[in-house]
Amino acid sequence: MKAIPRGVWMLGFVSLFMDVSSEMIHAVLPLFVIGTLGASTALLGLIEGIAEATAQVSKLFSGLLSDRWQSRKTLALVGYGMAAVVKPLFPLAVTVFEVFVARFADRIGKGIRGAPRDAMVADMTSPELRGAAFGLRQSLDTVGAFAGPLLAIGLMAIWSEDLRTVLWIACIPALIAVAILALGVDEPPMQPMERKPAFSLATTGLLGKRFWMVAGLGALVMLARFSEAFLVLKASASGLAIAYVPVVMVVMSAVYSLSSYPAGVLSDRIGRKGLLLGGLVLLIAADLVLGLGVSIGALFFGVALWGMHMGLTQGILATLVADTAPPELRGTAFGVFSLVSGMAVLLASLAAGLLWDAGGAHLTFLAGGVAAAVALAAGVLLRP
Repeated sequence: MKAIPRGVWMLGFVSLFMDVSSEMIHAVLPLFVIGTLGASTALLGLIEGIAEATAQVSKLFSGLLSDRWQSRKTLALVGYGMAAVVKPLFPLAVTVFEVFVARFADRIGKGIRGAPRDAMVADMTSPELRGAAFGLRQSLDTVGAFAGPLLAIGLMAIWSEDLRTVLWIACIPALIAVAILALGVDEPPMQPMERKPAFSLATTGLLGKRFWMVAGLGALVMLARFSEAFLVLKASASGLAIAYVPVVMVVMSAVYSLSSYPAGVLSDRIGRKGLLLGGLVLLIAADLVLGLGVSIGALFFGVALWGMHMGLTQGILATLVADTAPPELRGTAFGVFSLVSGMAVLLASLAAGLLWDAGGAHLTFLAGGVAAAVALAAGVLLRP
């Protein structure tokens, strides 16, 4: 088997360091905004909602731009650079408005970089290595997702819960990420085109039927998979001590990270569809365990199944986008897929919240299992 290109490894480490920075901030930001700045929980929720919605919309337009400009690295640098530049605004903030500006700019940066980065991974790899490449990048990204909160917890213990110091230190890995991208990644040449795609939503109509089938399936998967915040709520409802609740996300992210790369390698050898369907079966199992289980052991077993589901589906869905999109429109394809998926997760999370208020964890997770079964049925019907 051929080796994964160096550029894919570098992009993986870029994702890792930026995620360490972002997750360090996310781990303490609610405490900072509510405890230090005196904001309400509702205001914090509004900030987060606007920021995430903005990120999803900006992903679409950055994908379109990367195809038209014929330079994905430039846009990725803009996105990662914007996120790094605004990070110091968090520890410098003295009002909630400054936090909002920083969070808003940070999420725009995330939206700008996502589609061009994924398109570069696809451009760097041949089809027989594509699953492994996306699995590796996702695995390294997820290492940052659980290393960041662990690092924040350790630093808070060292500095007696000095939140501003933790926020300052979080700026360092963001700068490392930008440096790796600028100096360590060589962008592969894009295929020459007689006519550049228009910077218009009409360009999405050129993506083809196969891509839209993948996007539709991806939306169904995301409708079945609501926000991981409900795993945290389940942990609290199960009686886990507050101090240990973050361990739930560490377990989920660790299993996710460990399974992503092997799943990608396996998908190159035996095909994508079977693994994707297997991931949906795991999601149904996770929902049943979390919905019906009452013990701490059941909680962590369900969370581990959830993480395994993520490992078997996230990288493979990205690989399917790369497999089905026209090469000259890969940026647009990843932007569209991110937007569709993000909106689906938003709708799923709203529904999960309403179900939780109506019937608690039991109703929320069992409804998620039903939605996952629908996605599984649709996946069975999808052609390989």
